[in-house]
Amino acid sequence: MTILPRFIQIHTLHNYPAALLNRDDAGLAKRLPYGNATRTRISSQCLKRHWRVADDVFSLSSLGVPMAIRSRELPRQMRDMMIAHGMNEALAQAAVEGMRNAGLLDKAGKSPQGEDALSTGQAVLLGKAERDYLIGKCITLGREHTEAKALKEAVAAWLKEKDEKKNIEAMKLGSGLESALFGRMVTSDVLTSRDAAVYVAHAFTVHKAQVENDYFTVVDDLLRESGELGSAGIFDTELASGLYYGYVVVDVPQLVANLEGVKIEDCFKVGADQRELAAKVVHHLLHLIATVSPGAKRGSTAPFEWAKFMLAEVGDWQPRSLAGAFQNALETKGEKIRERAVGQLADELQRLDAAYGAPSERRFLSVDDSQVPGAERLPLSSLTQWVQDRIVSGAAQGA
Repeated sequence: MTILPRFIQIHTLHNYPAALLNRDDAGLAKRLPYGNATRTRISSQCLKRHWRVADDVFSLSSLGVPMAIRSRELPRQMRDMMIAHGMNEALAQAAVEGMRNAGLLDKAGKSPQGEDALSTGQAVLLGKAERDYLIGKCITLGREHTEAKALKEAVAAWLKEKDEKKNIEAMKLGSGLESALFGRMVTSDVLTSRDAAVYVAHAFTVHKAQVENDYFTVVDDLLRESGELGSAGIFDTELASGLYYGYVVVDVPQLVANLEGVKIEDCFKVGADQRELAAKVVHHLLHLIATVSPGAKRGSTAPFEWAKFMLAEVGDWQPRSLAGAFQNALETKGEKIRERAVGQLADELQRLDAAYGAPSERRFLSVDDSQVPGAERLPLSSLTQWVQDRIVSGAAQGA
């Protein structure tokens, strides 16, 4: 049976010993009550952040696709870039204030002026293509309106023109690859919101939380040489160890729509060439999910890990997590915890298949000798290529 590769579901298991992967507001490892035990967790925001900024051969930035910037300081950067292009400081400041008055980077009506206009109340995600387009237009208007007040009014009026939002929307990938993947919610009447194409669950340990308070001291080298036995500082931090289950879903039609500007319903009607970029993006994303680790205190814990297990499912039914496999926390006593975790996932999958059928095609990676119902075992390079090929072809084989 041929099925559409509408959703790519990715399930992973990662091991992390003695690490502080994601801290709460008190500096402690984040926790999650689930089933019969409290677990340690890694927030989806933390995971996405590390995938977005990863710098390796499979980084998102290496795809040659326009990226985005998330910052409260975007107005200041835009002013400085206009000055670097030859605009005088007063006009550049006026242009930024005009954009703010039009509600571009904050809700319209706040009308911040002067230094207050150079940062936003919260971090804003703006595509580099959008930023450069706006700067270029402000510079052009600055040549026509050489008085600061007149330029401010001209910029605000231009951004409020009925067709201007359409012009910005028409820029392919204008809002950047990050918003195409993870979405963008804006209050501006000028910029466009983007629905996320990648859904990321909070990762959690498959067993109860294993945490320890790490007490440590800092030795003062010079005082030590003079005979002092005391420390230069006494500190403590919380460290956690665990085997984490992660779950990610890629909505392929939404991703193609965000990248190519086609309608969602036309994703598998257009030519394969219009799915190639989305397929390549997912290829890179799979590598990042498998190999990029989050983690605070990297210098003292080296929290680097590759997935010990990864299952990829391709199908057109609504996604469903396999987190239910671990609602009852695994016992940490005994041997082969990782193999037992994979067995729990396989059992959960088999139960779901028996209840609903098996409406997806599957491949998996495992460093252990494991079996998954209806799935072929592959190395990472082959698994990611298999997913990429399914997206490009627009078809997969179901059971």
